Amino acid sequence: MLRAPLAAAGAGFLAACTDSRSAPRSGPQHPVGESRFVPAGPSGYVNPSDPEVLAAERARGSGRLRAFTLTAEEAELDLGGRRVRTWAYNEEVPGPLVRVTAGDVLDLTLANRLPVTTTLHSHGVRLRCDMDGVPDLTQRAIRPGADFRYRFAVKHPGTYLLHSHVGMQPDRALYAPLVVEDPREPLSYDREWVVVLDDWLDGVAGSTPDGVLEQLKPGGPMDMGGMDMGGTDRGGMAMGPGHAGPGPGRTARAHSSPAGRPAGPRRLLDESHSRMLHGEGGSVDYPYYLVNGRLPTDPAVFRCRPGDRVRLRIVNAGSETAFRVALGGHGMTVTHTDGYPVRHKKTDALLVGMAERYDVLVTVRDGVFPLVALAEGKKGQALAVLRTDKGRSRPAPGVRPDELDGKTVPARRLEPAESVALADRHPDRELRIRLTGGMRKYDWGFDHHPYSVRQRHPVRAGERVRLTLINATGMWHPLHLHGHTFALTGLDAVGARKDTAIVLPHRKLVVDFDADNPGLWMLHCHNQYHSESGMMTVLGYRK
Repeated sequence: MLRAPLAAAGAGFLAACTDSRSAPRSGPQHPVGESRFVPAGPSGYVNPSDPEVLAAERARGSGRLRAFTLTAEEAELDLGGRRVRTWAYNEEVPGPLVRVTAGDVLDLTLANRLPVTTTLHSHGVRLRCDMDGVPDLTQRAIRPGADFRYRFAVKHPGTYLLHSHVGMQPDRALYAPLVVEDPREPLSYDREWVVVLDDWLDGVAGSTPDGVLEQLKPGGPMDMGGMDMGGTDRGGMAMGPGHAGPGPGRTARAHSSPAGRPAGPRRLLDESHSRMLHGEGGSVDYPYYLVNGRLPTDPAVFRCRPGDRVRLRIVNAGSETAFRVALGGHGMTVTHTDGYPVRHKKTDALLVGMAERYDVLVTVRDGVFPLVALAEGKKGQALAVLRTDKGRSRPAPGVRPDELDGKTVPARRLEPAESVALADRHPDRELRIRLTGGMRKYDWGFDHHPYSVRQRHPVRAGERVRLTLINATGMWHPLHLHGHTFALTGLDAVGARKDTAIVLPHRKLVVDFDADNPGLWMLHCHNQYHSESGMMTVLGYRK
């Protein structure tokens, strides 16, 4: 459980954080706004620290300075009776909650004590480009032993996610929740519960995210003479069952990659289907699913009083799993998605893709209730417990509340609050990008091209941009645009503001956004295995 009540724990949390202005620095540092990093690529675009970026940052204002330090390091973590070796922030999973108020300046030092380079991305935050944390695009990756100071104004309240943006690192414990409070908070509630969901395999029977990525690739340790053991052909159609991957309580023979590196037990998911996702749930057979870093056999517990109105900030920090989330015995009222308010909508359950966030309100009944995050289209679930009564036993690890099969409101059906709805405006520019690739070749990309830091899809400051994302693959993809929020549009969408949204197989997603944050910005799939295999590109502001 992430420190509840949070208001009471705030002082203790801040005391544990180091003021980044006095933190030791073992690597080269630059005054804020003067890093002058220029990535490879065509000329004529606004680079990460160009004057246009600095002007946009000044326009956000400069409020109270809030300083924090996160240390990325090797750690042994207790997942609730199961210890694993992994990489984490401050030896915690999730990493420590970072809480600021809209209008503050966040001054966050990342100390890299890993054996490899790393960065930090503030997912969903509309921030200055040179603080976005994308290696080789907005900054140089932080070397082992070095520190990097991220400093930027935080203008918009909401629920966000901090995570590494290097390779497969986000599928370890290199993530932490970020909450930006609204100084004019319109919601009324008694308590708050930050709920962070995750799929987990690192350190389990020798598995690593990089080893599993190797298993997914053609010619990798799981390649059986050209047969696609990932369960799909290039179009995403099922090819028939293979042998099941190992799960909790089962063992499997460790395999080696072609280079002789241990790849751990087979983690490929052979049978996966989700009606809600119109096909496969995913390709990776995770042994564990977590809520706030805990297994269902020893879950996190949130305690409150009967009748309390509780705000749940739900964050999917997973790398390859959508979660269907419900609280047993309760309905939920959706108030925000990806940090932006919506007209309140009642629902029984939510489908939360990777890196999506939803805020909901519940009025708590008396008793003990399971908060279940079902791994959509996969086998397994995560569990936490909401409790008002000490005398009752906790729910079983495999409990399945009726609400999971009740009403689920998709993001496209949520209406934006009037205060954040995009004004009606004809788009000045239209971009059409196809999502391509498949499981057989594991060649995910955009328009049949893998990622290159030199790519640019041009926009200009001040434009209303209509972005049409056409999913030509047989898999679903959660698409994320850095530095902006967009409005879901199209025939069956009503304009909710988001930064990450699901594109279903053989469907398209149409979004509008205002080009109001100059720089170079990633657009990518937030399935970490897809993005690391090439499903990333760059939107660039023309000079």
